[in-house]
Amino acid sequence: MTEKPIIAIMYDFDKTLCTKDMQDYAFIPSLNMTPKEFWGKANDVGTSLHMDSVLAYMYTMLLESREKNLPLTRKSLTEKGNKIEFFPGVKEWFQRINRFGESNGVTVEHYVISSGLKEIIEGTSISKEFKEIYGCEFVYGDDGVAVFPKTAVNYTNKTQFVYRINKGVLDVANDEDLNKSMPDDSKRIPFCNMIYIGDGLSDVPCMKMMKSYGGVSIAVYQGDVTVKVMDLLLKDRVDFIYPADYSENSGLDNTVKNIIRKMAVSEKLYIENFNQKKGNFK
Repeated sequence: MTEKPIIAIMYDFDKTLCTKDMQDYAFIPSLNMTPKEFWGKANDVGTSLHMDSVLAYMYTMLLESREKNLPLTRKSLTEKGNKIEFFPGVKEWFQRINRFGESNGVTVEHYVISSGLKEIIEGTSISKEFKEIYGCEFVYGDDGVAVFPKTAVNYTNKTQFVYRINKGVLDVANDEDLNKSMPDDSKRIPFCNMIYIGDGLSDVPCMKMMKSYGGVSIAVYQGDVTVKVMDLLLKDRVDFIYPADYSENSGLDNTVKNIIRKMAVSEKLYIENFNQKKGNFK
């Protein structure tokens, strides 16, 4: 019980850290399409083929890129990450929260769990701030061009990645260890040391998971608070709602710091209790 406790903050990405769907900034314009046209076509593909909506948009990316003779490569996607626009304070947020955690005797780790594209996120200026990025990915052929989905993160299977973070089984190919029974006190990051930040209904499974297992969930929004976001709070699906402002001393900033402070104190009390049970009464 000598290692420093870890707190995990998990984020959706689109409309949580950045202001709109990540494909809207550069990928869709490169196809000479509007977001409305692209997402409309993706929705039509999903409906006509009875397809998961995330797989449908990935398939539409492949189709449109081939049709426009624009090879869909990892390099072309990561390069589009530098076009992403973030909410106020996002770029400074991670290091500031890390320092605050250190000052309270805990280590803070940041994770992305997104239905957007991992390759685009990896091209952003904040990618280095995350211990792990869980997002949709493609398999690439010998010529470097995307040929098939490698990972699809939809709204319900997002919760598996919370379990991975909880157990410390971060490799998505390692299902064996993920599914092994593990005592709660041996899990790398207990649920009570987790914070999930998302923007809406697609994050509800993870938010409800936090509520059920002792973590904290926060919904962020742009502009004025909407009925949908308020409904999440009133129906007890989230603990807090705030504007997507990550600046120092914003409501979100202050509340996350208070949550970290509370988690740190709870960890100290747990360690004191553990030590006493071991006969250490210092």
